[in-house]
Amino acid sequence: MQGYVRADGRKGIRNIVAVAYLVECAHHTAAEIAMPLRDRGVHLIGFPGCFPNAYAARLMRQLCTHPNVGGVLLISLGCESFDRHALAAAIRESGRPVHTAVIQESGGTTATIAAGRAWVEQTLVQLQSTPRAEMAVEELVVGTICGGSDATSGLTANPAVGRAFDMLIKQGATTIFEETGELIGCEQFMARRAKTAELGREIIASVEKAARYYQTLGHSSFAPGNADGGLTTIEEKSLGAYCKSGNSPIAGLIKPGDVPPRGGLYLLDVVPDGEVRFGFPNIVDNAEIVELIACGAHLNLFTTGRGSVVGSAISPVIKICANPETYAKLSDDMDIDAGRILAGNASLDEVGREIHDRVLDVAGGQKTASERLGHQEFILTYKSFDPIGPSCLPG
Repeated sequence: MQGYVRADGRKGIRNIVAVAYLVECAHHTAAEIAMPLRDRGVHLIGFPGCFPNAYAARLMRQLCTHPNVGGVLLISLGCESFDRHALAAAIRESGRPVHTAVIQESGGTTATIAAGRAWVEQTLVQLQSTPRAEMAVEELVVGTICGGSDATSGLTANPAVGRAFDMLIKQGATTIFEETGELIGCEQFMARRAKTAELGREIIASVEKAARYYQTLGHSSFAPGNADGGLTTIEEKSLGAYCKSGNSPIAGLIKPGDVPPRGGLYLLDVVPDGEVRFGFPNIVDNAEIVELIACGAHLNLFTTGRGSVVGSAISPVIKICANPETYAKLSDDMDIDAGRILAGNASLDEVGREIHDRVLDVAGGQKTASERLGHQEFILTYKSFDPIGPSCLPG
């Protein structure tokens, strides 16, 4: 693998230009800049809210300085509360080219689009000279998420990802699984795998927090499609989701925007802290993908039984289909057919090895199905988190 070297020493597996809107009012203008250039590595991201939120500001800073990002164009309406100056300063300090276009000061939509495209074109040329260097597996950060789960997910795709995670961890890579709201009932299993007793207690507390959150909302992370696909309870769904973590010791508990300090397996807590005030924690799967990327994930493994066609901005998504019938219908959107396990045509270890190898291929430049199809889904909403304590990252 040859990575793109960043000023902080990290390496990226992609070298994109992010066009980031700082309020929904600037979304259209930003999209008009980015979309014609998306085949050249230009991705659209942003925060729709007009009022400030520490979580959103932190994630935007982490995303705009992610190893896969080479340069950033910020699009502001001009009167929103987002601190565009602080974000631009953080990007500039990271060694990346950055420019802020303020629509109210730039002549409106048409003029901002023209100037924005010119800046992006110039930056794409500049990024061609980004230094490259050999990148070891131990420098990789890999996340995983499941979406559109059914009764096959916990039998094929999820445990196969767990096998791949174990292989990557043995090579020194960093892996991240989530979410605590879909691990209800599995907290004791995870606590026993924690590197310290204190970390185990933090894991239990994070899952208990998620259960209280969902109880207040009146429903859990269990969709009608899950039931139609044969799942019966949140605990049954949790067992399937838990399989994605493999069998390695859990090295830490992190929250969105926390970058793991060293290799190993980490649990990402995505359920907000404090009282329930922002509604459902992750309204779509891509909200969780964004949080994994904000923790430094170079790419993400997405398992699905019912089927999902989403990809992501910034970091590639490798789609792993659990159900052979779904794979037959959506093969153009899938990267790995884990349903072969049900058919008796492959073992968990074989598919786990295939996933592991695909991770290295994608990190080396191979495009995923969602990348080939042009998927760049992105969503960032309001949340609130407390900082993690020292017991969350033992050692």
